[in-house]
Amino acid sequence: MTPKPPFTQETAEQKVKAAQTLWNTRDPQKVVQAYTPNSVWRNRSEFFAGHKSIVDFLEHKWQHEKYYLLRKELFAFSENKIAVQFWYEYRDALDGMKWKRCYGIEHWTFDTEGKMEKRMMSGNDVLIGPDGNGEGRWFKGAWPDAVDEIELPEGHS
Repeated sequence: MTPKPPFTQETAEQKVKAAQTLWNTRDPQKVVQAYTPNSVWRNRSEFFAGHKSIVDFLEHKWQHEKYYLLRKELFAFSENKIAVQFWYEYRDALDGMKWKRCYGIEHWTFDTEGKMEKRMMSGNDVLIGPDGNGEGRWFKGAWPDAVDEIELPEGHS
């Protein structure tokens, strides 16, 4: 059972790591269970709401983001809100299987039962290595349960 608001430092960190674990399954049917039925999302320039739209979005996302591996860290929190910074790496099936890393921030709002009712995401993708060859990947060879053990480089470059 994941924590419910009001959040403390400890429960906010637990909520973030639970989300990280869930997203690293890359299973839209599992992921959507963490959201309210009418959850509102902004993902970059896309706006949508509801379980069906979330599942559709995630299915499309993971069809082209191959070898996806995500790390989330708590940035800030209040009673029923959490802000997260994240990084994920993937091979882009829509761009010649180039390796990319997304850097971003998410703002989450939760209902009283601990389900996310709003997710606002901003992210930027960069190529990893010359021409996206993957040189300099952080999560190379990592498994989802080991992603927190990777030391991120100074400056996150």
